[in-house]
Amino acid sequence: MIRVLIADDHMVVRAGLRAILDAAPDLLPVGEAGDGAEAVRLAGETAPDVVLMDLRMPGVDGIQAIQQIKARYPQVQIVILTTYDDDQYIVRGLRAGARGYLLKDTARNVLFDTIRAAARGESLLPAEVVDKMVAHLQGPQPAQTEELSPREAQVLALLAEGSANKEIARELGITERTVKAHVTGIFNKLGAGSRAEAVAIAMRSGLLGSE
Repeated sequence: MIRVLIADDHMVVRAGLRAILDAAPDLLPVGEAGDGAEAVRLAGETAPDVVLMDLRMPGVDGIQAIQQIKARYPQVQIVILTTYDDDQYIVRGLRAGARGYLLKDTARNVLFDTIRAAARGESLLPAEVVDKMVAHLQGPQPAQTEELSPREAQVLALLAEGSANKEIARELGITERTVKAHVTGIFNKLGAGSRAEAVAIAMRSGLLGSE
């Protein structure tokens, strides 16, 4: 079972999300938080695998809560679920440590798949979110990035196709641990905080085709 903590300042939304999650046989709601501070506290008390995090909440907002949770409980994965699709929110949320970014009108199966991916330590982002990140990062000058090794370039190309670590390992004939090491190297060299941001930076820098 994937343990899920719900953080949203609207009680009706929390109740609706709990009912939706109850319909999935492998998802278990373990708590509800009405603001960011409570989300941080319950992340320690309920030991969730994934937190569904709203962004606009009173007191400690969603971005601050993500930062605090990732600092205290790095094993906890976070999926942002919000009404805001502004590229600034998307970039800030993913840089803070979120694994996913969904809007509240997201289809139920997409919500389930994103939570499951986050629980595996993977990111599953809608195409429109990736497009907004690319648009945000676009600029007149290419980013100054450290050169990737040939293997890192292969891994990056597969990341751009949306491949999970296990799929990349199988494709390249290496272990998942080695894939994770290459992904970390790519993040460090590109100055990225997530897979989607790494792909966006690479596209902007000409390391990947834009098509």
